[in-house]
Amino acid sequence: MQFADRIALVTGAGSGIGRAVSLMLAAEGATVVLVGRDRARLEAVAAECAGSGGEAVVSPADVTRPGAIDAVVDGIGARWGRLDLAVNNAGGHGDFKPLHETPVDECEWVFDLNLKAVFYGMRAEVSLMLRQGHGAIVNMASIFGIKGVAGIAHYVAAKHAVVGMTRAAALDYARTGIRINAVSPGATATPNLLRVTGGDAHALDAMIPAGRIGQPEGVARTVRWLLSDDARYVTGANVSVDGGMSAG
Repeated sequence: MQFADRIALVTGAGSGIGRAVSLMLAAEGATVVLVGRDRARLEAVAAECAGSGGEAVVSPADVTRPGAIDAVVDGIGARWGRLDLAVNNAGGHGDFKPLHETPVDECEWVFDLNLKAVFYGMRAEVSLMLRQGHGAIVNMASIFGIKGVAGIAHYVAAKHAVVGMTRAAALDYARTGIRINAVSPGATATPNLLRVTGGDAHALDAMIPAGRIGQPEGVARTVRWLLSDDARYVTGANVSVDGGMSAG
């Protein structure tokens, strides 16, 4: 198992892509610290990890609060003395509407969840990884961190910023043994997307060059590779997993 004896952290681990990533890392031998606001969902994912022979620890936290992820990482350092892998996955957006109709408080929430939480996460994770001299981080961006779309300008801005921050941070730590990359999913069958489509998992198939919506497990496989030793020379990259949506 390629992640045996490694300690991993995944935010937004209670559903969707975060759940899929957590299950894959646990199946590959990592001890996964599951971070999110909903303890019940985290415990359900932990039970799934255990059911497949993996190990997961539940650590509820609101990653939009500056000190919350610091406390989680401090706890990891106290318990295991290191953090090998981290996935800053928590994210989301509100309803689609023109920019001038977007409430200021919604804009602040989107920035807090999709951008600031990634900054807080990397800041804490890198601080521990520097002490051990190695680590791999993946930040969850989006196809809308590459191109625009009407109706969620604040989310598009936040995800573009995640891509830029990932590239800059990768340069900060390129000589330290710490790799930092981003993944940009396209339309993926997560609870958030199904909420937007009214539960229709195939509502967007026609607009995707590959002709079908993506699955969380497909994104998770890309994350797994970026965290692995097979990607040891990859840092500062943004990998699209979108069925060709960003190619046009």
